[in-house]
Amino acid sequence: MSIERLTELVRDRQPCVVLTGAGVSTESGVPDFRSREGIWAQYDPMEYATIDAFLADPVKVWDFYGKRLHLLRDAEPNDGHRALAELEERGWVRAVITQNVDRLHERAGSRALVEVHGSIRTSSCLDCGAVVPFDEVVRRLENASAPMCTCGRILKPDVVMFGELLAEAAIARASQLAAEARLMLVVGSTLEVYPVAGLPLETLATGGSLAIVNRGSTPFDDRAALTIDGGAGETLRALAVSLPARR
Repeated sequence: MSIERLTELVRDRQPCVVLTGAGVSTESGVPDFRSREGIWAQYDPMEYATIDAFLADPVKVWDFYGKRLHLLRDAEPNDGHRALAELEERGWVRAVITQNVDRLHERAGSRALVEVHGSIRTSSCLDCGAVVPFDEVVRRLENASAPMCTCGRILKPDVVMFGELLAEAAIARASQLAAEARLMLVVGSTLEVYPVAGLPLETLATGGSLAIVNRGSTPFDDRAALTIDGGAGETLRALAVSLPARR
């Protein structure tokens, strides 16, 4: 019944905008952040994920990010990523707003993509402004503890660290999409990290509806038209099977 109800919501409440979090990528072998087995159970975010930590000891921070890059180099999009790309192509999903930095939505084929927390697609030099692509950063890490810019400074991954502001254009676009959505479909997010966790409020404030697919509860469950406690891949694949191309 849940898939039938979700299909009905997506079909009847257009445009649909999707907001994804770490839970959409765990099925690709990418650890989440806040579960007992998550990344922050092993690494203190105040030591490895703040801009102050990077500026104070970039080599230490790259001990964390270097492991993530090697993991993400081998990770592949899962059925959840692919299903969202298919739903976008068929006209059912207007855009995907993601908290993830892992490139998997893009690699699955999503094109209307807003990466509010940046992406490990590139790393940049804070001195000369050089931008270095993912594969080259991984290559430079093979022979060094941190990837160096040609000017001599250690590169910074182009993700939003704690203590940094979100990219103005990205959060503005996400806010616009949320306000214009008649349905926001949240997938794999605990909706605890602001300001992104506030986007469902913008949809609700303009008369839109909220549907949530997540393993475990969220603070927005009692305001959602539908909640599904389940995996992203199986749920989104079933949704894609139920929705052919729009006419």
